[in-house]
Amino acid sequence: MTLEALIFDVDGTLADTEKDGHRVAFNKAFADAGLDWEWSVALYGELLTVTGGKERIRYFLQRHHPDFRPQEPLEDFLKRLHLAKNAHYAEMLARGEIALRPGVRRLIDEARAAGLRLAIATTTSPENVEALLTHAMTEDAMDWFEVIAAGDVVPAKKPAPDIYHLALEQLGLGPGHCLALEDSRNGILSAQGAGLGTVITTNDYTRDHDFTGALLVVDQMGEPGKPFQVLAGDAHGKSYLDLELLRKLHGGH
Repeated sequence: MTLEALIFDVDGTLADTEKDGHRVAFNKAFADAGLDWEWSVALYGELLTVTGGKERIRYFLQRHHPDFRPQEPLEDFLKRLHLAKNAHYAEMLARGEIALRPGVRRLIDEARAAGLRLAIATTTSPENVEALLTHAMTEDAMDWFEVIAAGDVVPAKKPAPDIYHLALEQLGLGPGHCLALEDSRNGILSAQGAGLGTVITTNDYTRDHDFTGALLVVDQMGEPGKPFQVLAGDAHGKSYLDLELLRKLHGGH
């Protein structure tokens, strides 16, 4: 089958947003709300096993503050806290504090030039996607992606395959014509659940995850002169992720 589209995860894949982005923004939102919670780098690694910001706060409360009772309905509390966190995150992006990972812009430019269709499948909110793309990529980057499947638009978040099913439906393509680019165990389970071949670029939080079945696992997309490290799979002699390599991986899927 011909490779017609690339479907990208966002957090951890397009940019290393978790440790120095979302985690910091959560802590700022907690402080604004008068809460003495502080999510350390290590604790946030534990919380990342749960997808979705509101879901992550709920899990944190269940595990670490089971007796906490907000002065409003829990769902309202979670929504308000998450909105405050997203506002801090957008401000950080606007200040240029979060950059794209190596090779991301190069690969996207190459795919666009070759006429491949681009999509996003993520558990993060549409507002966070827009903030990252417009500030870290370019002002009109939202227009580059034909489909942006994000946030609470599906019943179940990753590792459920719902978000990828939605992206494929909106693209009007079967999974055999697409590749997913992910960074985590939850991500690859979601993509594989929808029948997608998956390429993994790890980060500090996900390097030791189980990526069984991935077409290729590397530590970054890489650049000419800045090679990736192959952690699993066959890079076909390549030192960075480009369209030629993706087509070879897709062809062997």
